[in-house]
Amino acid sequence: MESIDTFNASSKTFTHMESLIVKVTTAQGLIGWGEGFGHKTNPATWAALEEIVGPFFLGRTCDLDTCLPAAHYAFHAFGRTGPVHYALSAIDIALWDIAAKRAKETLREFINDEARHEINAYASLVHYSEDPNEVSFHLDRAKTAGFKAFKLHESSKPAITAARETTGHLPLMVDVNCKWDLAQARAALADLAELNLLWIEEPVFPPDDSHSLLALNSEFSNVSGGENHSGVQGLINDMEQGVIEYAQPSVGKIGGISAMLQVREAGKRLNAHVIPHCFYYGPALLASAQILALDPPVQLPDGHLRPELEIPFLNWDVQLHPWHAPHQGLMTSAGTLPLPDAEGLGFDPDSAVLDEHTIKYRALGVQHLHQ
Repeated sequence: MESIDTFNASSKTFTHMESLIVKVTTAQGLIGWGEGFGHKTNPATWAALEEIVGPFFLGRTCDLDTCLPAAHYAFHAFGRTGPVHYALSAIDIALWDIAAKRAKETLREFINDEARHEINAYASLVHYSEDPNEVSFHLDRAKTAGFKAFKLHESSKPAITAARETTGHLPLMVDVNCKWDLAQARAALADLAELNLLWIEEPVFPPDDSHSLLALNSEFSNVSGGENHSGVQGLINDMEQGVIEYAQPSVGKIGGISAMLQVREAGKRLNAHVIPHCFYYGPALLASAQILALDPPVQLPDGHLRPELEIPFLNWDVQLHPWHAPHQGLMTSAGTLPLPDAEGLGFDPDSAVLDEHTIKYRALGVQHLHQ
């Protein structure tokens, strides 16, 4: 029996994964790719892109400092999270892709010319119904694939204990998907303390219950969250108050690369951990990787490298692009991933795969685009 809801992407009820990908083309022919969240809320984000957000950008400049603030101001009454914000995130990513291509640089070097060209990754496993044997089996697969850090979506002690026994002293994290109230979470975190989990993700519902998160993090110092916080300010406010130990903004939700850079700067100012949440397969996966490469790797007190890029541990018969499942060919024996050296994001989809597997397509355009 599953212990998570069926709308969660780690649920075994998911038989396929959908990505909502945006392609922006300038009057000069430059192409930028973006991706908005996602999964089972795709119809709502699609509607926001098709009817509201996409049309707003038509005929406007691609200048990052001009068009993006105008869009955020125009749509501020629609909230700082949800489908409109997800749609804005997708276009933001695409416009950063275009800006880096215009400069003829990789996105990471466009932002920071001292950026790394390799990052480390961790395997993000789906939910295995709290079955210790299944958890151990798939963790062994992930270790064989080259991963040196792992995240579960289980919440029971037997399943997590089996994971710790399988991974040894390697970094291990769990995402319990807002399973508990404060009292339940306090008891669970105390019970799990002996397993030395690097972080416990979104332990309470609602996910931005700052009061409860602060109480837990003050006691256990391993609470993570941020994927479902309300906008940049909501997340940074919690970071400033010590509510979470690991901030996990999601590039396809929080406002794209622009928003991620704001959270990154807050992390540097506060000396706080910022590690993107990334259950994506398209441009948002590449965007998360490029952002992580902006800064040096961090060594944990136990000597291991801090986990960086979340990779959904799923295998695909067909891949849209080389990074669709990087553990199926790109990962090194050290558990690291070399980043693309192409200009921009480095997202280059296989047109034949894209054509064959596209579920829905809509083109928006005007005769005269202005730069």
